[in-house]
Amino acid sequence: MLNAGIVGLPNVGKSTLFNALTRTRKAEAANYPFCTIDPNVGVVQVPDARLEVLAKIANTSTIIPAAIEFVDIAGLVAGASKGEGLGNKFLANIREVDAIVQVVRCFEDEDIIHNMGSVDPLRDIDIINTELILADLESAEGQLHKVQKKARGLDDKEAKIDLALLEKIIPVLNENKPAVSIDYTDQEKARLKHFNMLTSKPILYACNVKEDNLLDADDNPHVQAVRQHIKDLGASGSCIISARLEEDLIDLSEEDAKEFLNEMGVEDSGVSTLIRASYDLLGLSSYFTAGEKEARAWTFRDGMKAPECAGVIHTDFETGFIKAEVVSYPHLVEAGSVQAAREAGKYRLEGKEYQFKDGDVALFRFNN
Repeated sequence: MLNAGIVGLPNVGKSTLFNALTRTRKAEAANYPFCTIDPNVGVVQVPDARLEVLAKIANTSTIIPAAIEFVDIAGLVAGASKGEGLGNKFLANIREVDAIVQVVRCFEDEDIIHNMGSVDPLRDIDIINTELILADLESAEGQLHKVQKKARGLDDKEAKIDLALLEKIIPVLNENKPAVSIDYTDQEKARLKHFNMLTSKPILYACNVKEDNLLDADDNPHVQAVRQHIKDLGASGSCIISARLEEDLIDLSEEDAKEFLNEMGVEDSGVSTLIRASYDLLGLSSYFTAGEKEARAWTFRDGMKAPECAGVIHTDFETGFIKAEVVSYPHLVEAGSVQAAREAGKYRLEGKEYQFKDGDVALFRFNN
């Protein structure tokens, strides 16, 4: 299962957000730095309203959403790349995740300590990004010497590709720019994975605001500054959350939580948006199966072909794949039933080269 690591400076709301995402109180959230040392891990369901509609069409009460994993990583500080604040340990934890959710504090509160003494989200972003870049630079320069030796061999083509790639990356890192800012060939992208660069991972910035600022967060000057900064960086994107508000809802039932938010005039504190955005950030999509037993979302990587998607359910489905019977979610909903969709010619048979699309509803034919 692919995962996203929650990072940020101490006391910006990382552990509070993790608790809100996982609807637990697994992560300690305290008013002092480094209350999280070992990473907390939680599997989170991906909200998808389409499943309820499919369940009604299939006449089933069982719904199984897709899921992704979130990792709560301890707060980084300036100098982390040199070991400050247990930095080496925390950076190693970040290397293990597939994408990064960087929590940025966008609220003022004298009762909650900021380890830099003031609230300045752009400074905080710069500190985190600089530490990731410095860690990558040290790693790349260390690997360069090893690759140079291998590349001297006449037959080591991969080493020669790696050498050219490192010589392309290191000058960019020296300019304090992330590895993700570089345009790579498909061949370079494949080799880049072996270097596990921190700054090659996609990043989503989560602007953490106070609960009373959620409705008018667009007017928050900190949020505005972050959005402009992300636009200038060409980064993946941002979302607004109120981690403290969502954490307060943990002990409420889903129905009571919705009622509480509605009374505040809020549909969502931002956590559902963040989960979906993280899912997209990881390059993931969902296809569905729906029958009397269950309506279920299955996760696949964008670009996967029909046999691979069948293998998500079971390896036998992939090895014995014959055809996939597919209808798009909008066509099935418009028809109102499977039978009506078939009669309208909306179902189609797809072969091994078909690339699944988000929202496909599928039935696989395979040899046992």
